[in-house]
Amino acid sequence: MSSTRRLTVPERYQFAASVRPLLVPKHDPCGRFTGNDFWLALRTPDGPATLHLHRDGDGLLATGYGPAAGWALDRADAIAGLRDDLSGFPALAASHPLVARLAKTFAGVRMPATGLVFRSVLRAVLEQKVTGKEAHRAYRMICTKLSEPAPGPIELMLPPDPAVIAATPYWVFHPYGVEQRRTQALQRAALVAGRLERCAGSAEATARLTALPGIGPWTAAEVVRVAYGDPDAVSVGDFHIPNTVAWALAGEARGTDERMLELLAPFTGHRGRVCDLFAHGGLGAPKFGPRMPIRSFAKF
Repeated sequence: MSSTRRLTVPERYQFAASVRPLLVPKHDPCGRFTGNDFWLALRTPDGPATLHLHRDGDGLLATGYGPAAGWALDRADAIAGLRDDLSGFPALAASHPLVARLAKTFAGVRMPATGLVFRSVLRAVLEQKVTGKEAHRAYRMICTKLSEPAPGPIELMLPPDPAVIAATPYWVFHPYGVEQRRTQALQRAALVAGRLERCAGSAEATARLTALPGIGPWTAAEVVRVAYGDPDAVSVGDFHIPNTVAWALAGEARGTDERMLELLAPFTGHRGRVCDLFAHGGLGAPKFGPRMPIRSFAKF
């Protein structure tokens, strides 16, 4: 059983660049993007659902599947980034020539907002202090081993139920490459997932998340940027972003969190969006020294 809804998109809307951040690179058990089609499995307050967005001419055709198809369709425009509010940003972007140029080039990119907090907590906690390759492998294994198939016509897995994550012994996560510290942080969030999902906005969610041991400003920012489409969320504590910001805005090869926030201050309200623009533009500071090694906790 399915239902549909047609969505109008803004001029120059970039479909792929707007929705791809919702998926783990290369392969995501809970979603898929192919050409003009985006699929996303959702564990919603109303139950499981799968949302399909199809780029159709000048708009999007949204189709929902499963018991919570209605919830998915009501949220479809936000998930596509169509509730993203750019008012005021062009004036801020004009204060720096590079930001102004990137804002014009990527004017069609919108920030999605899933409205689902724990879904983003899972990925953000797994990405703490490890390489993306390690984190994404763990994410794939957890979604495959600890969840169930999503409704709809294609094979996807639902994001894991927080109750299952909370009840699973920490050593079960070890073969997935997740050590006890990250597992316990994830399980603490899973225990209060219901309260997290009821947060009124990114400020409340940030406060609740950072009150949990093992979850700091970086993780909270990664979560609210996706769950609420918060354009001001800055991932303080990131390994690369302070250097990228310092290089892009001041020509400095290395930067601290404090320097990053100083340089981003003129863009308050859209600081996270500016960081995203640097990523879309492929900007990065010069690299020095060896890369972070890829470790396997599963073999320890």
